[in-house]
Amino acid sequence: MSIDLTADPIALTAALVDIPSVSLEERVIADVVEAALRTQAAGFEVVRHGNVVLARTNRGLPSRVILAGHLDTVPIADNVPSRYTTDESGAEVLFGCGTVDMKSGDAVFLHLAATVAEPVHDLTLIFYDGEEIAAEYNGLGHIERDLPEWLDGDLAILGEPSGGWIEAGCQGTLRARLSTTGVRAHSARAWMGDNAIHKLAPILSRLADYEARQVDIDGCVYREGLSAVRVSGGVAGNVIPDEAEVHVNFRFAPDRTVDQAFAHVREVFDGLDLEIALTDSAPGALPGLTAPAAADLIAAVNRHGGGGVRAKYGWTDVSRFAARGIPAVNFGPGDPNLAHKRDERVPTAQITAVTAMLRSYLEGTA
Repeated sequence: MSIDLTADPIALTAALVDIPSVSLEERVIADVVEAALRTQAAGFEVVRHGNVVLARTNRGLPSRVILAGHLDTVPIADNVPSRYTTDESGAEVLFGCGTVDMKSGDAVFLHLAATVAEPVHDLTLIFYDGEEIAAEYNGLGHIERDLPEWLDGDLAILGEPSGGWIEAGCQGTLRARLSTTGVRAHSARAWMGDNAIHKLAPILSRLADYEARQVDIDGCVYREGLSAVRVSGGVAGNVIPDEAEVHVNFRFAPDRTVDQAFAHVREVFDGLDLEIALTDSAPGALPGLTAPAAADLIAAVNRHGGGGVRAKYGWTDVSRFAARGIPAVNFGPGDPNLAHKRDERVPTAQITAVTAMLRSYLEGTA
């Protein structure tokens, strides 16, 4: 099995989609990508680390740009192999698992690696596994731990679907468990107990009344959100419960650290009869759009009629780069709202457009 990196990136997207690569089953696609880079991308040092494929140039250029994309997909839902069709407007679209998230982005990066002869930046390419599942399997995290020098650069571009917009930075996220306790009793003698579920009422009331911030950073507006995502409690149909809990998820703007975000959550529920514990967290990423390499990317996208710049809602691996002081953005073909759907699809014109914008950026052309 082989792929042609010099082929139209639309065809290259279809070829990648047709190689099944559900999380934890990425060996075959990693083999194919590695072989293609070794034989078709001149001037790249290529390294394999598990099912992560790394490649970089060392031309001594004044800046280094990282192009990173994950190779895995969610489980296939009768949507492999890929197929072409047209949408209601008559425009061509490519259907298939991973067309949006994110084999079209991978195809753009691979095509440019093989066809940009004189880049104005040194390039690092990272194609990694395990992004769609638990963080312990994330290949980019393994590189961060084992080969951290491969993550050094002046700008990182993640090929996450963004519809041709530059989606800068990302929100942070945390989850917390809010627990209440009471006294168990028979429901026929409720006054003998202390109902832990009833103590959730003021928690839910504060959530319902919560007014989230909107924060403008480098021209990108991040909207925060604090939400109940799970409620549990109860013993039996005739028992006053002595334990209950509500889990909340806080999506916070990247101007807050995880510690600051958790302190804010504690402040929201201050004075209530509860215990609160942080159960999971990941920091956000500042957009860093004032960095020279990022400004050049924005200019290239604007010259070619791209969507412009907006905040990234949700968390992505740009956070890993931001934590290292490297500006990072999400930029790729595809509507993120279609990711993981059975009818996942990407307009082929969007693949062409993103390729042209990135080529202009990497070649430094007007």
